[in-house]
Amino acid sequence: MFYRTLIEDHIRLPPEKFGKDVKKALLDQIKKQYDGYISKDLGVVINVSSIEDVKDGKIIPGDGAAFYKTKFTLLNFKPEMQEVVYGQIKDMADFGAFMSIGPIEGMIHISQTMDDFVSFSKDKVLLGKESKKSLKIGDKCKARIIAISFKDPTNPKFGLTMRQKGLGRLDWIEEDLNPSKGG
Repeated sequence: MFYRTLIEDHIRLPPEKFGKDVKKALLDQIKKQYDGYISKDLGVVINVSSIEDVKDGKIIPGDGAAFYKTKFTLLNFKPEMQEVVYGQIKDMADFGAFMSIGPIEGMIHISQTMDDFVSFSKDKVLLGKESKKSLKIGDKCKARIIAISFKDPTNPKFGLTMRQKGLGRLDWIEEDLNPSKGG
């Protein structure tokens, strides 16, 4: 889910930025500090959208930089458990598929791709034995988030499933909703 989040933080403005427009200089510093930042609380920071408020700066002895108490708004992507997400298959492995969901990737274990016995072909395609369904790189899909791990904050892990009604490759969903049109 995408969010707009209001943050308040003390932002360090180095001496070489003195004399420039304070809001613009602070925005540059905030972007350096927060763009691409990943945490359990914020998810993935996409952008710093605006500065809402800036208090007077204070110079800390021994540092020479000014610190400004600043309120600013972030655009962030924070996936939630059980959230249904759209994405595109970016890569395949013998154990499952990797799907881009917003600015991150989630992994769909081979057992969670479809209600069928699934095999991995040398062409990087997952094939259903009975259903004859296939999943390959580039397919657009709908999945549900079933696992989230921020154990390594620089590389969070997201587990996905497509084994529920209304999930899977988009044309599979269409076939389930309109069986007369399906193959």
